[in-house]
Amino acid sequence: MTEGGKEIERLIDLMARLPGLGPRSARRAVLQMIKKKELLLTPLARAMVEVAETARLCQTCGNIGSAAECDICRDPNRDGAVICVVEDVADLWALERAGVFKGRYHVLGGILSALDGVGPEDLRIPQLAERVRDSQVSEVILALAATIDGQTTAHYIADQLDGVTVTSLAQGVPIGGELDYLDDGTITAALTARKSF
Repeated sequence: MTEGGKEIERLIDLMARLPGLGPRSARRAVLQMIKKKELLLTPLARAMVEVAETARLCQTCGNIGSAAECDICRDPNRDGAVICVVEDVADLWALERAGVFKGRYHVLGGILSALDGVGPEDLRIPQLAERVRDSQVSEVILALAATIDGQTTAHYIADQLDGVTVTSLAQGVPIGGELDYLDDGTITAALTARKSF
């Protein structure tokens, strides 16, 4: 228990639930925010309320934005003939950070995992198949983790898609690697040297 009261303890407990933050890191972060209340805590609280009220999933690709369709899906300069399939929004953001991909995305919301009980019906695979069927998509890039579950998911998706070229990321993505942890150069090399799946 902290000496600061139940409100502060509750904030520390909530912060500690975030990935990468344990109780000690959360406590340090909360103390820093309180010390710099006007500079950090108050603007952060306002921003969190605003995001809580406006954030929503893009109905087309599954990205997070503030409208029914995200900025990427609405951008007329993006190549609608190429869809890059990613596991999570963090992976989409990692690819965007690299600045090399100019097509559109599809966020699955996870990967197939027998151990975790995640089957095809739990992911956005049917929506992907529908997008490919109902549009002028010529290539689907599978940018999934180089893990057993990632590759199982990639094979399953490739089997579901007809009449479209299916490729996957090539060199640069190590076995067991996750896109969100890779540097921009590695992502660029992997996307540029993609191969048929």
